Amino acid sequence: MSDSDRILTPEATAFLAGLHSAFGARRDELLVKRSERRAEAARTGRLDFLPQTAGVRSADWRVAQAPEDLTDRRVEITGPTERKMAINALNSGARVWLADLEDANTPHWDNVVGGQVNLYDAVRGTIELTTPEGKEYKLKPGRHATIVMRPRGWHLDERHLEFDGKPAVGALVDFGLYFFHNAKELLERGSGPYFYLPKMESHLEARLWNDVFTHAQEQLGIAHGTVRATVLIETIPAAFEMEEILYELRDHASGLNAGRWDYLFSVIKYFRDAGKDFVLPDRNSVTMTAPFMRSYTELLVRTCHKRGAFAMGGMAAFIPNRRDPEVTTQALAKVRDDKSREAGDGFDGSWVAHPDLVPVCQEVFDGVLGERPNQLDKTRDEVSVTADDLLNVAATPGSATDAGLRAAVDVGVRYIASWLGGNGAAAIHNLMEDAATAEISRAQVWQWVRNGVVLDNGAPVTAELVREVLAETRKELDGLAHLDDAVELFDQVALADDFVDFLTLPAYAKID
Repeated sequence: MSDSDRILTPEATAFLAGLHSAFGARRDELLVKRSERRAEAARTGRLDFLPQTAGVRSADWRVAQAPEDLTDRRVEITGPTERKMAINALNSGARVWLADLEDANTPHWDNVVGGQVNLYDAVRGTIELTTPEGKEYKLKPGRHATIVMRPRGWHLDERHLEFDGKPAVGALVDFGLYFFHNAKELLERGSGPYFYLPKMESHLEARLWNDVFTHAQEQLGIAHGTVRATVLIETIPAAFEMEEILYELRDHASGLNAGRWDYLFSVIKYFRDAGKDFVLPDRNSVTMTAPFMRSYTELLVRTCHKRGAFAMGGMAAFIPNRRDPEVTTQALAKVRDDKSREAGDGFDGSWVAHPDLVPVCQEVFDGVLGERPNQLDKTRDEVSVTADDLLNVAATPGSATDAGLRAAVDVGVRYIASWLGGNGAAAIHNLMEDAATAEISRAQVWQWVRNGVVLDNGAPVTAELVREVLAETRKELDGLAHLDDAVELFDQVALADDFVDFLTLPAYAKID
């Protein structure tokens, strides 16, 4: 039996059809609302907390109590559902594996179906692999990471399936297949269907997810509230609706995550044409201590613990190099500093991108948590964040440099080439990068060009300069697979007059 036949059974396909019939049109309407809200922000240069939901923010409510295997999330490892990486993640010692069908996964049809097969086997403890070289990978005895699956965001379609004459919604395909095949099996094994929800921009989108969960549970005869969802707060409009998002999902909510790199991209994208007050310096200058980033993370912890939800820290992108001890030493030190800040701020756990980083994150959170499973009791009542605090981009220290421009082009092209080749989790310059990397790179270039930013060497950033750097990058990367398509795509999404919302939309058209 082929992988497709194993996953796309008539019953599973009918389940997907039901999801699309019930929710496909609402998804489309909400994407239109995104555009309308962005246009208003561009006109005013502002976002604010919603006056119409003030009652939700002032009311006394809490999310549902967490299931046992999600009460301690001090270390979570992220990565795609590729078979070897899945086994390594489950064996890593992390409490949770974020099984990523989104930014760390190129949605080649083989990856979409193969990821579901790997998750099916992982849930049942039967996942194993023998490489062509004869190396074997299998699950170790004992405890394995709890699986929390991340489907695609609402904006992405799946063209290999159609319902009612329209391409399927990628989020509903990913969620629906995983839930249909695994929800009951997970419950029988003492776990449950748990999800990370990406790219959300409003509480109305959270309401849609909640209705999807309710529908899916009813269809399969599973108790209401069995699903648990952690929402990535990785867009600037969502930062203004954290409480409302938790409220809409309160029967199914587990927590919020500070998706730092996508959040940075979203800030640039949302206010790309709002003037110089929103122009950021080099990406590497924008740390989590920048005032607007600090406000975002402190508000997230405050919001979560006020509502009984977990606050999850962002990904440590640094990766060790087993052939270079100096690189490894630097990576471990940076990860330790990052996780120490998060643990001290009240986060209940955090992400790493490599198994070798699990012990460092574990040690830091062990030192703060001790025997406690989390820090829900650290309510951060002293935190008060205003709209101006969240929008205080101008206070970010640093500058735009020639080296920063060249790095943005280099990393952007390298990542796009990797993504087009089927690998959405790419090790680049000792960092584990996903789609947010290329998004920040191209969005920043677009913004610098449109705002006439002058680099540290006195050169203004123009389309001509960017294309010169692109040409030099092409020469330096000669021989890299998919290079021509990657350069062409970077030029398109970084320099075209019309800013495409996600580079993965035109990139998806280029893959088989």
